[in-house]
Amino acid sequence: MTKKVVVKITELLKQSGMSLRELSRLADVRHAALSELSNGKRSNINFAHIEKIAEALSISDIGEILELVEVGED
Repeated sequence: MTKKVVVKITELLKQSGMSLRELSRLADVRHAALSELSNGKRSNINFAHIEKIAEALSISDIGEILELVEVGED
């Protein structure tokens, strides 16, 4: 099994009652970039974006944003 880092944006948005567009505005991160992160379409994670998301959502524990999950071999 290999592992992959997942950005839990969808979960965070549900918890905060916020839209992706609103998070984009508050975090000053492009909507498209957030969308790609939330859909797992981005292979590289920009940690400046993670910091901005954490700040916008008042999160101090990076574990609330990132998760390491096992993925099957293709």
